[in-house]
Amino acid sequence: MTVTLCLFVLHQPMIRAIRSARTQCEERGVIQRECAAIRAQFRQADNGGRSHNLAKLLYVHMLGYPAHFGQMECVRMIASPRYSEKRVGYLGAMMLLDEKQDASLLITNSIKNDLSNSNQYIQSLALCTLACMGSAEMCRDLAPEIDRLLRASNSYIKKKAALCAVHIVRKVHDLGELFTKAARSLLTEKNHVFLLGCCNVVVLCVFQTVPDLVQIMKGLVISGYSPDHDVAGISDPFLQVRILRLLRILGRNNEGASDAMNDLLAQVATNTDSTKTVGNAVLYETVLTVLDIKSESGLRVLAVNILGRFLLNNDRNIRYIAMTSLQKIVGTDHNAVQRHRGTIVDCLKDQDASVKRRALDLSLALVSASNIRSMMKELLSFLSSCPPELRSQTASGIFNAAERYAPSQRWHIDTILHVLTTAGGDVRDETVPNLIQLITNTSELHCYTVHKLYRALLSDISQQPLVQVACWCIGEYGDLLLRGECQETEPVQVTEDDVLDVLETVLQSHMSFPSTRGFALTATMKLSTRITENVDRIRSIVSIYGSCIDVELQQRAVEYNALFKKYDHMRAAVLERMPVIEKNSQGHINGETIKESQTVKVKPGEPQQPANQVQADGKNSVRATL
Repeated sequence: MTVTLCLFVLHQPMIRAIRSARTQCEERGVIQRECAAIRAQFRQADNGGRSHNLAKLLYVHMLGYPAHFGQMECVRMIASPRYSEKRVGYLGAMMLLDEKQDASLLITNSIKNDLSNSNQYIQSLALCTLACMGSAEMCRDLAPEIDRLLRASNSYIKKKAALCAVHIVRKVHDLGELFTKAARSLLTEKNHVFLLGCCNVVVLCVFQTVPDLVQIMKGLVISGYSPDHDVAGISDPFLQVRILRLLRILGRNNEGASDAMNDLLAQVATNTDSTKTVGNAVLYETVLTVLDIKSESGLRVLAVNILGRFLLNNDRNIRYIAMTSLQKIVGTDHNAVQRHRGTIVDCLKDQDASVKRRALDLSLALVSASNIRSMMKELLSFLSSCPPELRSQTASGIFNAAERYAPSQRWHIDTILHVLTTAGGDVRDETVPNLIQLITNTSELHCYTVHKLYRALLSDISQQPLVQVACWCIGEYGDLLLRGECQETEPVQVTEDDVLDVLETVLQSHMSFPSTRGFALTATMKLSTRITENVDRIRSIVSIYGSCIDVELQQRAVEYNALFKKYDHMRAAVLERMPVIEKNSQGHINGETIKESQTVKVKPGEPQQPANQVQADGKNSVRATL
């Protein structure tokens, strides 16, 4: 900004010419002419306007044009005894040089000389440049000089030296020990601005200063009104936040340091005004510190309660960071977070998409065996109205929670069917085989399930995973559906024609995927052994798809036609009901990995069944292998 103001005063013609350019090409022409003139003046041995020319070049650099040819001029001006030239030279070095360029090494000696200069402003220029672009080699060479300046009596220079020490320690970690003694003494300073800068040095160098930091923090908390450092009734919140971050680093995995700061953190958490933004900033840093160190259980509960109050704040940003923090600790402080379950669930109704997503993550993490029914009711309600981008995540979370904590198998099946009815198009591919495996293993609910799926199929055939499972169940347990007897639910009178009409509707619907038609065709074929009066109609339906354009469907139809003709004596055995599917882990059935066209093994002790198959990827239905 200083360079720009100087140019406005001394070089108004150049700036006016650049700004009056109508096109990019015209602007480049003006820049090229000015750069050519600057190069010519740089080559002159006696150049009285060196600082002005370099300042013009820096303005060109700020506009995005190449200015690397001014690097050596920066080096020469830094070595100049005149302050006005040094100032522009150091500014040019910070803008045009970096530690990867060899030219940066040429200014090391000049910086070292200026660090010993009697003028504090020249010392300041050297310190700022070293802190900005000092390489590892420069840091090693000049570290003793910085350590000397940290012990100086001039607070202005000590503040600059502290910031420079931070850069040196970040570049060369081994040099941290050099500044340890000086950094500890820095905490005795009374100037708040200086303390704020010194905390950065302490973060990297000091690990035994917890009592000193606690005393400083207590002084800030209990101090009276100070017009110089008060912000909305909070005494120097910037310094408080910095000290809290430092305490968090020092107390991590350190029981002694954590014990020393427990009382202070409790005092800050209870005495800080939460109605002001600056107060919330201090409280948030306090919570992060409490949760990161080895704090007492009561203090951790207090921290979680503060985050709970944040959830009630009107500011969405505060609600978001509160839920982000709760998400990180829900595994270790589950009971404490559970107390705020109602507020978290209410955040699912928030209009902000980011808050809603965080609330969903946290709600799913709070599901347990004791609250599965109430939480699932809220999550299912959210699923019916949530944005499309959250449906897949919500459905997966509900499936995982139901699998872990389902109070009964019927509740488990009802919950999954509800999800498939609401958001079937957004579920993962493995949902279909997983639900089929669940239904297979609950023999006492086969009649209930097939009746419920039949009703769902009559209502809507757009949810493809639901249609696939319904077709599979109708094919397997169609005889239970035709009986019209079901104790668990109100029975419905279904005829053979009604069932075949539904399956034909699925086969002919433009909404049906090829894999869904495969499920429907196989179900139709299986019904040929479960009904008595419509076998000819089934044979007619199957024969139609013998010339289908879909190769997979055509192959199924050809095989099924062969069962009706050449292998009719085997049809009843091949199309028997599927055996119980044992799923040991994800992707494994009966101890073997599910692959396409893999035969499902039967349970020990049962007669060998035909090679009926379930496809694990949900894209292929039960298929009879000839």
